[in-house]
Amino acid sequence: MKKQETTVEAAALTFLQKLHNAKQSIKKVAKNAKNPHFKNNYADINALIEEVEPILLENRLLLLQPIEDGYVYSRIVDIDSGEICESCMKLPEIQDPQRIGSACTYYRRYTLTGLLCLQAVDDDANLSSEAVKSQKQVLPQERFLKALEGIKNGTVSKQDLLKFELTKEQLTKLNEI
Repeated sequence: MKKQETTVEAAALTFLQKLHNAKQSIKKVAKNAKNPHFKNNYADINALIEEVEPILLENRLLLLQPIEDGYVYSRIVDIDSGEICESCMKLPEIQDPQRIGSACTYYRRYTLTGLLCLQAVDDDANLSSEAVKSQKQVLPQERFLKALEGIKNGTVSKQDLLKFELTKEQLTKLNEI
């Protein structure tokens, strides 16, 4: 004997079918932005939404990205049943409005990418930059000062120093030359 589906189960199955249909239509998102630090390309939030939202809407699915209680959400809502799937990330404790705005945009991109399992590149993530920094050898101040003298007399290039992890003060002095 077949188990009869409840209305809730049927709505959930319909929602999953709509999501499945939408995901089959979503293509690889064009990498339209450039990370100045790593010189790599990535798909910004606008490129993601331009690719994804029309397909979701065709399947009667609504994309929402609210910020609630310090979390950035990406939600996909079935317009017919009200079923929801979501992904969220907690915003860091930041006071600077511009940095908060950047974090919101960044988290919107990553929650949407994660929710729909979109192909993504982590080129502009803070973790990547920390990993690169930690791979560089620290240049002690005494060697740094000797290297500055070498730059002045032409035996050392600025590029040679950029192979090391430099302090902010060292970078400032290097840029003054």
